[in-house]
Amino acid sequence: MLNTYIKECLYFTASRLSRVITKMAEDEFAASGLSPTYAYLLMAVYEKEGISQKELGEILHLQPSTVTRLVEKLAVKGLVYNRVEGRMSLIYATDKGKALEKVIHECWNNLRSRYGDVLGNAEGDELSLRLYEVSDRLENKD
Repeated sequence: MLNTYIKECLYFTASRLSRVITKMAEDEFAASGLSPTYAYLLMAVYEKEGISQKELGEILHLQPSTVTRLVEKLAVKGLVYNRVEGRMSLIYATDKGKALEKVIHECWNNLRSRYGDVLGNAEGDELSLRLYEVSDRLENKD
């Protein structure tokens, strides 16, 4: 009976999926020298130089304090810098950070290929989009 409860529990299955995909992502992003979270933050900066910390938080679904901590650690590594304009802190990639763009995108593609080899590319993309939509619905239930 417990096995049925576990299989039908969104919390348990989502946690299990998180552990499995986190391990895969950490393995693939190791080539960049960054954790997946740092790499995804940099990808957002590559897409929009001068992105605000608020926008980063919205894109990555992270709390402001977490974004601040991540940006500070990337700044210490010399990969980003921030420039304050009024009340906004805008984030830019340094030359050292920009030099990682190709390898980060390769890591991202390798991760997608890795789970795509198991699930199929279409199913992997469909599952990702579905999980994103479900997360939005559950997060915005109030």
